[in-house]
Amino acid sequence: MDIGLVTAFFGGMLAILSPCGALLLPAFFASTVGAGPRLMLHGSIFYLGLLLVLVPLGVGAGVIGTLFLTHRTLIIGVASVILVVFGLLQIFGIGFDAARLLPGGQALQQRAASSVGIIKTFLLGAASGVAGFCAGPILGAVLTLAAAQGDLFTAGALLAVYGGGMVVPLIIIAAFWGKIGDRSRRVLRGRSFTVLGREFHTTSVITGVLIVSVGIVFWMTNGLVDLPSLIPTSVSAWLQGQSSILANGWVDLAAILVLAAGALLVWWRARARATTTD
Repeated sequence: MDIGLVTAFFGGMLAILSPCGALLLPAFFASTVGAGPRLMLHGSIFYLGLLLVLVPLGVGAGVIGTLFLTHRTLIIGVASVILVVFGLLQIFGIGFDAARLLPGGQALQQRAASSVGIIKTFLLGAASGVAGFCAGPILGAVLTLAAAQGDLFTAGALLAVYGGGMVVPLIIIAAFWGKIGDRSRRVLRGRSFTVLGREFHTTSVITGVLIVSVGIVFWMTNGLVDLPSLIPTSVSAWLQGQSSILANGWVDLAAILVLAAGALLVWWRARARATTTD
């Protein structure tokens, strides 16, 4: 997988777990009372709300990047510096609220707070795409990567993957919040520590180091073009050859049987649970 997509996904995860991103958890929990299908429904709607805001931002950043394709070296240098700066801002807890930079951003947050049900979840997702003072540098770093791609589809995909990184941990935390202990909750929230009289937060430091590292790699690999493949060519060729084994009817039949057995198991457990409840 492209390192930009990996960075965007982990950036989304760390954004939702950052001190300001954690403020979204109570609002999401309030609109997703229950579990199972209801939680997945609200999680999907939350993600659609994110996509409504994030993908246009990514495409817009990509448009800006395509306008300067003839100055690729300059773009790579500027983007690398911006990434390092955003990373340092994140480490030191210096953020900004991106919602204030967009027309109607604050009004959207207010509507999300006053709505209920599925509409609340959708608006909360849209507002979460740009909300969060301390998560601002993370979104800025992902947008910088998107602008440096020079391709509109890739730029939009980066922001969609960033949103996916926010949604996946959000659903997992919502599903298991009542079952995990206080110690696990403290780990998820991270902790503050002091160095030379200045207070830092573990999640912000981890995120900042990740962004700074990507900025350095971005500069050293000519915008990730010269980045070595994560999988050696020989291994990739071997895997491609082995994948031909899967292209036959017996494998397809076995896959269908496994899926059918899994569906029957889920149905049986749900029916047994309903019977026990009655």
